[in-house]
Amino acid sequence: MSLERIVIVGAGPAGLSTARAYREHGGTARVTLIGEEPRLPYERPPLTKELLRGEVDAAELPIEPGSWFEANDVELLRGVKVVAIDPGASAVSSESGERLPADAIVLASGSRPVRPDLPGFDDPAVMTMRELPDSLTLAERALAGGPVLVIGTGFIGCEIAGSLAMRGVEVVLIGQEAFPQAERLGEGAGRRIAGWLAHLGVALVAGASVAAVEDARVVVLEDGRRLSGSCVVLGMGTQPRGELGSAARLATREGALCVDAQMRSTSGEGAVLAVGDVAHAMNASAGRSLRVEHWGDALSHGEVAGHALAGGGERWEDVPGFWSTIGRETLKYAAWGDGYEDARLIEHADGGFTVWYSRDGAAVGVLTHERDEDYERGRELIRAGEAAP
Repeated sequence: MSLERIVIVGAGPAGLSTARAYREHGGTARVTLIGEEPRLPYERPPLTKELLRGEVDAAELPIEPGSWFEANDVELLRGVKVVAIDPGASAVSSESGERLPADAIVLASGSRPVRPDLPGFDDPAVMTMRELPDSLTLAERALAGGPVLVIGTGFIGCEIAGSLAMRGVEVVLIGQEAFPQAERLGEGAGRRIAGWLAHLGVALVAGASVAAVEDARVVVLEDGRRLSGSCVVLGMGTQPRGELGSAARLATREGALCVDAQMRSTSGEGAVLAVGDVAHAMNASAGRSLRVEHWGDALSHGEVAGHALAGGGERWEDVPGFWSTIGRETLKYAAWGDGYEDARLIEHADGGFTVWYSRDGAAVGVLTHERDEDYERGRELIRAGEAAP
């Protein structure tokens, strides 16, 4: 099908990667990239790390300079909210009432932080971390006086806690697990993460369930304990922003759009693709559909989608993976992400470690600290379905 106009809804890494790949593969249609935020597309990983630690300036975060969009003939609409897509009529509608024609629609709308349905969690003063202003505001509040109460011991919560502690902020990290990430990464890795946080001065409140937040600064635990701080920030996961696809009656799974290995909607009505956090995509190597929330995979999705729109046959087949930095310690993790039977931790003489995750005799994940060669080898073994060493 000949395309005259492509509209990409979402100006994060996946959306920008789609536009870039489409042009790199010779695509000539008019491309419009729509972002809700009033700024150039920017890198999000530093929000919980370098930016929160005060090591970089917000002006350093744009992925591409403004001149890139003109040079590559990509129209960037900033501060525009899309309220509907109509694949049948090949159109996208904005909140202002504008209706844009679109021979192909790419949903790159990302995800939003989870706010559990508990008393006080809906208070706007209870912070989350997703956009650039979130990081700047949290740093300002934290430096004005702690402690900061962080709820959630996933990667985002641990990164926030570690970064603030490095700036001398008193931090209390609250989680349901005995050790951070123990369920996902195993107890051995969880103990090491807990040790890193303790070394930075983070107070870990483990095995704790939160019942409510009061006045955006008091966390009430189910056992009756009350923890007071200057502010509360949530790091309790994300949910895909798939409402536009659902409203258009496209197939969804767990709130994300169902797409094939070329990022095309499995519903088959019109030319709709989805990339990044909002995609539940078939992975050609895994042989099943996966939803991932990693920066690198958002870029990969976009590369595949852009190539597909330009007429190419590339498929998504990479093993999902990402890096996390807690304080000054870096973890590299790659996995299919749908569970394991065995986690085997190997310690190395230099203080590093590797955790091999297996299921049915095959490697399904690898976690490394100061062992890049194991990370790279692990991705190869996982993709091939071979046994862990």
